[in-house]
Amino acid sequence: MVTAVTDIRRNGSRQVPYACPTSSLPVDFLVMSATGSMTTWAPTTADGAVMWEIVSASPFLDVNSRYAYVLWCRDFAATSIVARLDDRVVGFVTGYVRPDQPDTLFVWQVAVHEEARGKRAASTMLDDLVARVGVPYLETTVTDDNAASLAMFAGLAKRTGTSMERTELFGESELGTEHEPEYFYRIGPMDLKTLTRR
Repeated sequence: MVTAVTDIRRNGSRQVPYACPTSSLPVDFLVMSATGSMTTWAPTTADGAVMWEIVSASPFLDVNSRYAYVLWCRDFAATSIVARLDDRVVGFVTGYVRPDQPDTLFVWQVAVHEEARGKRAASTMLDDLVARVGVPYLETTVTDDNAASLAMFAGLAKRTGTSMERTELFGESELGTEHEPEYFYRIGPMDLKTLTRR
């Protein structure tokens, strides 16, 4: 069931469809940090360029075109999220519900600007997104050299009382010799009630 929620901003409001199991989830979860208030929102196309810039500064993520991020914000806003710190985008999670597995959210990229590191921005965005989408399984791929992402997803599995399984998904035959193998992780079934913060 897709529930429309109102995303209130300084410049007005708009309707954002979220695939939520209920309409009781708040629009955003407020996290207080030492330098301001961090909030999570559905992305808009205006956020795409900033998302591209954040990924470009990351040593672990594959950088796609600016157009790809703008298009993602248009077509997959309901299954993605951005974090704002003092009204600036400082991180995002992009994902989609797999067409052949509607109970599964695939997380494509998680990125945090250096300004927001150490403030639990990545885990906050991930928890909020999983709670909003409301499906019991999450899948992602991570290279072995990305220890921070591995710890983040393991933390999600622990918080939701479930396990995380690992297999190799794409190796040298698909990605070539210049790209590390992408290992596939599946988390679930997750207890989503543990992610609903009041």
